[in-house]
Amino acid sequence: MASSTITSKGQVTIPIEIRRRLGLRSGDRLEFLFGSDGEVIVRPKRVRLESLFGILRKPGQRALSVREMDEAVRKSVEKAWKRISRRKS
Repeated sequence: MASSTITSKGQVTIPIEIRRRLGLRSGDRLEFLFGSDGEVIVRPKRVRLESLFGILRKPGQRALSVREMDEAVRKSVEKAWKRISRRKS
Protein backbone atom coordinates (compact mmCIF):
# COMPACT_ATOMS: atom_id res chain seq x y z
CA MET A 1 0.00 0.00 0.00
CA ALA A 2 1.33 3.44 -0.95
CA SER A 3 1.37 6.20 1.64
CA SER A 4 2.39 9.84 1.89
CA THR A 5 2.73 12.61 4.48
CA ILE A 6 0.94 15.97 4.50
CA THR A 7 3.29 18.96 4.76
CA SER A 8 2.61 22.01 6.95
CA LYS A 9 1.28 23.72 3.80
CA GLY A 10 -1.23 20.90 3.24
CA GLN A 11 0.69 19.47 0.29
CA VAL A 12 1.08 15.77 -0.44
CA THR A 13 3.53 14.01 -2.73
CA ILE A 14 1.72 11.33 -4.70
CA PRO A 15 3.83 8.16 -4.81
CA ILE A 16 5.22 7.20 -8.21
CA GLU A 17 3.26 3.96 -8.44
CA ILE A 18 0.01 5.90 -7.99
CA ARG A 19 1.02 8.53 -10.57
CA ARG A 20 1.92 5.83 -13.07
CA ARG A 21 -1.28 3.88 -12.51
CA LEU A 22 -3.44 7.00 -12.94
CA GLY A 23 -1.31 8.35 -15.80
CA LEU A 24 -0.62 11.59 -13.93
CA ARG A 25 1.94 14.19 -14.94
CA SER A 26 3.05 17.49 -13.47
CA GLY A 27 0.28 20.06 -13.80
CA ASP A 28 -2.55 17.51 -13.96
CA ARG A 29 -5.59 18.24 -11.82
CA LEU A 30 -7.25 15.85 -9.40
CA GLU A 31 -10.77 15.69 -8.07
CA PHE A 32 -11.78 14.34 -4.69
CA LEU A 33 -15.06 12.52 -4.16
CA PHE A 34 -16.49 11.47 -0.82
CA GLY A 35 -18.01 8.01 -0.42
CA SER A 36 -20.92 7.37 1.90
CA ASP A 37 -18.69 5.29 4.17
CA GLY A 38 -16.20 8.14 4.74
CA GLU A 39 -13.76 7.04 2.05
CA VAL A 40 -12.20 9.69 -0.19
CA ILE A 41 -11.80 8.80 -3.84
CA VAL A 42 -9.08 10.61 -5.77
CA ARG A 43 -9.17 10.57 -9.56
CA PRO A 44 -7.67 12.56 -12.40
CA LYS A 45 -9.88 15.41 -13.58
CA ARG A 46 -10.15 14.89 -17.32
CA VAL A 47 -11.61 17.41 -19.71
CA ARG A 48 -13.87 15.87 -22.31
CA LEU A 49 -13.11 17.07 -25.82
CA GLU A 50 -16.80 17.71 -26.42
CA SER A 51 -16.84 20.24 -23.58
CA LEU A 52 -14.38 22.43 -25.50
CA PHE A 53 -16.64 22.78 -28.53
CA GLY A 54 -17.33 26.43 -29.33
CA ILE A 55 -15.14 27.99 -26.62
CA LEU A 56 -13.39 30.25 -29.14
CA ARG A 57 -16.57 31.51 -30.75
CA LYS A 58 -18.08 34.77 -29.50
CA PRO A 59 -21.86 35.05 -29.08
CA GLY A 60 -23.47 36.42 -32.24
CA GLN A 61 -20.39 35.69 -34.35
CA ARG A 62 -20.92 33.39 -37.31
CA ALA A 63 -18.69 30.36 -37.72
CA LEU A 64 -15.89 30.73 -40.29
CA SER A 65 -15.14 28.22 -43.01
CA VAL A 66 -11.70 26.61 -43.15
CA ARG A 67 -10.96 28.74 -46.23
CA GLU A 68 -11.85 31.93 -44.33
CA MET A 69 -9.67 30.88 -41.39
CA ASP A 70 -6.75 30.14 -43.72
CA GLU A 71 -7.15 33.55 -45.36
CA ALA A 72 -7.24 35.30 -41.98
CA VAL A 73 -4.04 33.52 -40.91
CA ARG A 74 -2.36 34.37 -44.23
CA LYS A 75 -3.24 38.07 -43.85
CA SER A 76 -2.02 38.11 -40.25
CA VAL A 77 1.32 36.52 -41.17
CA GLU A 78 1.72 38.89 -44.11
CA LYS A 79 1.05 41.88 -41.84
CA ALA A 80 3.58 40.62 -39.27
CA TRP A 81 6.26 40.14 -41.96
CA LYS A 82 5.70 43.70 -43.23
CA ARG A 83 6.14 45.04 -39.68
CA ILE A 84 9.36 43.07 -39.24
CA SER A 85 10.67 44.18 -42.64
CA ARG A 86 10.10 47.86 -41.81
CA ARG A 87 12.07 47.51 -38.54
CA LYS A 88 15.03 45.99 -40.36
CA SER A 89 15.13 48.84 -42.93
